[in-house]
Amino acid sequence: IKTMLRSVKDLIGYPIETVDGRIGKVKDALFDDRYWRLRYIVADTGTWLPGKKVLLTPYHLKKLETGWIGNGIKTDLTKEQLEGSPGLKTHAPVCIQYEEEYAKYYDLPSYWMDPYLFGGSTVPPGMAAEVTPKSEADRQAHEFRMRQIEGKHLRSAHEILGYHIEAKDDSFGHVEDFIIEEENWRLQYLVIDTTNWLPGGSSLIDIGWVEGFDWRNKTAKVDLLRKQIEMAPRFDPYDPVNVDKHQKLYDYYGKPRDYETPAAPMF
Repeated sequence: IKTMLRSVKDLIGYPIETVDGRIGKVKDALFDDRYWRLRYIVADTGTWLPGKKVLLTPYHLKKLETGWIGNGIKTDLTKEQLEGSPGLKTHAPVCIQYEEEYAKYYDLPSYWMDPYLFGGSTVPPGMAAEVTPKSEADRQAHEFRMRQIEGKHLRSAHEILGYHIEAKDDSFGHVEDFIIEEENWRLQYLVIDTTNWLPGGSSLIDIGWVEGFDWRNKTAKVDLLRKQIEMAPRFDPYDPVNVDKHQKLYDYYGKPRDYETPAAPMF
């Protein structure tokens, strides 16, 4: 099976074009961590629609080989159609839902001009809030809503970049990038930056070996030992990413390659 793979990190910042002109740039990519499918591209519309970030599904994006080669994303929508697209708040990623619930419970203002201005932090530096005492019923309702949010699966690639890696026996490194298949928008690999521990760059693991992300602790849990990752074949981001070329990765880990995409809607 031959398919080209692309960097999600590189995608962020690409200009977005409608059929009648450019309308902004890619702000983020939202994906489902159950099926590892990219669900939305978040478009920052800049001065055209000030303050609004709209969502684009893969259904409205043209083939990546035509949209990405020129460092841009092309859509089949007009500016008018895009203006009517749902805003980011309609399908907010888990990290934003946490911030909103936290702010609501602790009587904080809506302090984020940009959803990622403070990263995953729930309180901006230096901000103090006068909290109204809450009843036990309020506290229980808050905890229930927080647990509901934890059960959701829409994740922000932008926010997860930088999460620390929690291996089966140790914590080290951080999430550097995601690699996605250009044909069906499925995340295929996670890139782990190990430069603080090892010279020579990054390691690549199959996205299926990621057990989950912890927003509160900013960690990505993987089903591998630290030594396995440290000794894995090095990943060169300047070398074209090709599925066939990485067969040695699966040989090294002694794990089979699963070409089957889990049954799930494309968007």
